[in-house]
Parts: sequence; structure tokens; C-alpha cells
Amino acid sequence: MTSMFERYVKNLLKEVGREDLKPVRSLSSATKFQQFIMIRKKKGNFFSQFWKQPDIPTEFSLMDILEPSSSIPETVSTEPFLFNIAEVQKQKGGVDVKVNVGLEMSVSGNATEFQESSLEFQFVLRGSVIQSKERRCSFPSSYPSLPSLYPRETLEKEPAFLKECRDKRENLYVVTEIMKLTKNTTLNKMGHVSSGGKFSTPWNPYVKSGYGFFPQGQVQGEGLNVRKKTLTLPKGMVMAYQRKQLVLKEDAILHISDDDEQNTFQDDFNHLQEEISREMEALASFPKDLRDTMFHNILAMLGDRGALQHLMDMLEENPSGHLDGPGGTILDELRKNTEDPWVSPKYHILYILGAIMVLSDTQHDLLAQSMKMRILAQQRELVRSILEPNFKYPWSIPFTLKPELLALLQDEGVAITFGLLDECGLMMEPNIPRSTWDLEAKGPLSALYATLSVLQQLADP
Repeated sequence: MTSMFERYVKNLLKEVGREDLKPVRSLSSATKFQQFIMIRKKKGNFFSQFWKQPDIPTEFSLMDILEPSSSIPETVSTEPFLFNIAEVQKQKGGVDVKVNVGLEMSVSGNATEFQESSLEFQFVLRGSVIQSKERRCSFPSSYPSLPSLYPRETLEKEPAFLKECRDKRENLYVVTEIMKLTKNTTLNKMGHVSSGGKFSTPWNPYVKSGYGFFPQGQVQGEGLNVRKKTLTLPKGMVMAYQRKQLVLKEDAILHISDDDEQNTFQDDFNHLQEEISREMEALASFPKDLRDTMFHNILAMLGDRGALQHLMDMLEENPSGHLDGPGGTILDELRKNTEDPWVSPKYHILYILGAIMVLSDTQHDLLAQSMKMRILAQQRELVRSILEPNFKYPWSIPFTLKPELLALLQDEGVAITFGLLDECGLMMEPNIPRSTWDLEAKGPLSALYATLSVLQQLADP
């Protein structure tokens, strides 16, 4: 990042009240951040939490993934906006130092930095514009949320670059607004530093230097350093941009979101089912003693979240270590059934525990009752009947539970199951089989479905 360039852009965005835009981080990629260009964002556990990965512009536009029949979104350019800046910064400082050999030093200095430039730029965005007399620039009457882009059908055959991003679990964004230069511009910065100092040798009669010996006393000096820096920016260069996240639904409908917390590639229910089926198949291959031990000792730990967490930590860090209680019993049985505890069923046990830990303490109590009543299979089918048809919807939609599935649970089983669903965020009332799908419930409901599935597999493979 060129610091001079970054400073100019940030000052400019602040001056015009558009700090919601992101400054371009690299001059070499500034020409790539055109409107409707797609941006990749890497994600993964191997990246540090202390800094964010930069936006990576792709060579593909939003229109490259839409059906040819889709219309190209219209754009509007504001009138040119002239921005002049002349800034002088002065700094003064001094320091006294006494080093351990007795040499005393005193250094002082003054630094002056002068910046001057004239920028002419415009915004390119969607939506109507109005004239602003105050700033002598056209600004949008309302910043676009791109409603006309939703829904849109994507290409029937997924482009190769989109499949690559899906496989890498990268998020995708689309540039919805840019701020670009309308004329060639040269940024200028000049600075000079003047310094002075002295040092003394109070105890040594002679101090050796590259030029001989100095007698005891003081030496003084002054210096001046002048530097000048220029940066030429071409007409049409993008200086800042706004991006919105692409959310691709399972039914190939495109949604553009203001929310930066979603995933671009929304897995459909089939992906979840395939994941759970793999775990169930692996559990079916476990020796019966290990399956029984896991089922009964997980049941014993459901009232103790700390015990569940300790078992997870032990499996991740030191499977051969000692652990008391039900978790220790599972570890002991696990060691009997594998020669190498690091390459073992532990990963499948961690999957089960990870799903259980998503659930609330209330759900743990209700789950324990379900395990004792042996109604896991019936609950599993009921939860599946909710997830499968509603998994793809990002909005609220009413649904009705199937009466035949409720009949299998009977009165007490229905009450326990409704409690599990209610804790997931689905409002369920006794004797009323209707509710409304809530997107916030999808995560905990998926964890509940996985938990019921794998525990049932342990009980009856």
C-alpha cells in the first residue's frame, strides 16, 4: 500500500462523507475494481484473527454468471467533483540519552511535511441522482440496495471459476459503486527534516572516532534532509469502491446482501444429509462395545457441559491422557479399539460432541429424556421434515408439521420434541402443529438433526 495514496484517499472520503467506501489497497490492481466486477475473499482457520485478508478482484463480472437473458443493471455517474488539498504538518522533538559506557547524547530535530494536490473525481453507481449545491456535485438520492438484481437466475452450467471458489469455500462480492478520477492527477509530497545534537564524554579524556581522537568535552552538529515524492494517477483510475456480498442459493437464484456475515455458497439440505450420512456410516463400523460405551456415557455427561468440553479437549490435544468420569470411560474404550489413538474414531466422536455443544443446556436435558425414552428416530424424522423443504429459504415462511410424525411421538414425546424445537428458535405451541421458518434457527436445527441422527446410530446402527 502506498501510504501517500492511502492518506489522500482517506482524507477525500472523509471530506465528502463517504467513509463507507473502501480505499483501493494496491495501485497495481486499481484498474480492476470496476463496477459489477466480482471480488474474492479468502477464509480459513489458517489465517490470523489479528488482520483481515485483502479483497482480490477477479477477471469476471456479475454478468458472467447470469443467464444471457438477464438485463445489464443501469449505472449513473455523478458530475465531477473537485477536491483541493494543501496540508502542512510540523513535528518537533528532542531526546537525551546516556549510554552505559558513560557517553551522554542529546538530539533534537524538526520535521515539516507539505502535501498539495488537486483531484477531480466522480462516483459511478446505480440509482437516480440529485444536484447538491453545497458540494457542487451530484449525489444519489438514495444509495442502492440493488433490489432489481434479486432474484436473478445464474447460468445453468456453473462457470469453472465459480466452481473453484465454491470448492475453496471463498466468499464472493460484487462491486456496486466506484469512485474514479476524471483527469490525470499528480500527487505531490515534500518534506524536510532538520536535526541537531551534541554528545559529551564526562569521564574519558579521549574518545576515538574515524577521524582520530576528540578531547574530553562536547561535540555538536546539524543536518538537513529534504525529500520530495510524486505519484501520477491516470484518468479513470478507481480510488475507492463499495462491495456487497453475493449469496448463491441452492436453486440458482442470486441474492446480493448488505450483510457481510453470510457465506456466498449456501449449502442445500443434501450437503448436510451427505455429511451426516458419512458420520453414521463410520459409527456403524465401530465395535458394539465402543458404541454402547459412547451412548451411555454421553447420556451421563449431558447435564455437565464442562465434562463434554473436557472430553473434546482431551481428544484434540492428548487422547492418551487421563480423564476421570464418563469421558474417561469413553477414552479407555477408545484405546482398546485402536492401536494409534491419533488415527482413530476420535474424529467421529468429536463430530458428535461438536454438534451436541451447539445445543443449549435445556436441550441437553430434553435430549437426555429422549435418549431414555428411545424416541430419537421419531424426533429425527420430524426435524428432517422441517429442515429439508425449508433449508434453502433465507426468509420467514409458514410450515405445518406432519400429523403422522407427531402421532409416533405420543403426548410426552411431542412435548419434549416441541421443547427442542423451541430452543432452536422455532415457536411451537402444544397441540398446534404450525410454526414459521426462521433463518436463525437453521444452524441450531441442523446441529439437532445431526445429534439425533448420530445418537440413534449409536443406539441402533
